[in-house]
Amino acid sequence: MALLNFRRKEAPSPAGVNADVEAFLQDFSIEVMPRTAEKVEDFRALLPAQTRVYIAHIEGTPIDDMVATAKRLHADGFKVMPHFPARIIRDRATLADWIARYQGEADVKQALLLAGGVASPHGDFSDSMQLLETGLFDEAGFERLHVAGHPEGNRDIDAKGTANVDAALKWKNDFQTRSDAQMAIATQFAFDAKPIIAWADSLRDAGITLPVHIGIAGPAKLQTLIKFAIACGVGPSLKVLQKRAMDVTKLLLPYEPTDVLNTLAAHKAANPDFNISHVHFFPLGGIKTNANWAIENGGSSAVPANAA
Repeated sequence: MALLNFRRKEAPSPAGVNADVEAFLQDFSIEVMPRTAEKVEDFRALLPAQTRVYIAHIEGTPIDDMVATAKRLHADGFKVMPHFPARIIRDRATLADWIARYQGEADVKQALLLAGGVASPHGDFSDSMQLLETGLFDEAGFERLHVAGHPEGNRDIDAKGTANVDAALKWKNDFQTRSDAQMAIATQFAFDAKPIIAWADSLRDAGITLPVHIGIAGPAKLQTLIKFAIACGVGPSLKVLQKRAMDVTKLLLPYEPTDVLNTLAAHKAANPDFNISHVHFFPLGGIKTNANWAIENGGSSAVPANAA
């Protein structure tokens, strides 16, 4: 995939910008929902041109709202990647209808396929592998398909350990040889770089060649992040937030992803073949707050479209 390059080679990075982080944030993505996107007056004032914007499909969200959000973002020049949660898609006909609507109204060519956060399937599908096996995404000419990854495991799939998650990733890795689409792993967010690096290295050691787009929680109140972390099953790195909560000097300050990104960016700079290729932001403290943090810390990698 060609990476966008907003940096003019003759111009140095802005003062105060970590060059490793600037490089690591190149072509970052961000996640929105229809209801959060409605609060943003102008995405082009916040995000670089052609930023990949995932649209999370939460149970109960009408497909009309999802398609309308995709249409708006596409019109603004962004690469739109809606979620396709297997467990809320009733059957093959519904999946085909969603694909047709996204493509017909918003020219969608990318998708994130995942099981979805509901306990029981609403219909014929229970996991993303079944969606891939329909062949509908290749038939529709999708150029990019992402699948979910969980650096700290997924308690919905594995009560203990990571055996089922690991097996699923191996299946998805093999599937890339049967698809015309480019594939990658987009992960749940985590807060500690060490478990992330160890997990990414374990994928490499297991022969999984899919590049990783690492999930990072954007700036937010500490209590907000702890709530989301517990709800999403974030494991070892939750200790980072708990430790911060015990420090009265930091308790009331918003969390920022500076430390985890500094460490990951330095590791990437020292190990160019490291399989984490991109950053994917979860704007848990708000889209504008996350985008402004990226603008302040990402240098040429985060120049908004309207300012480029």
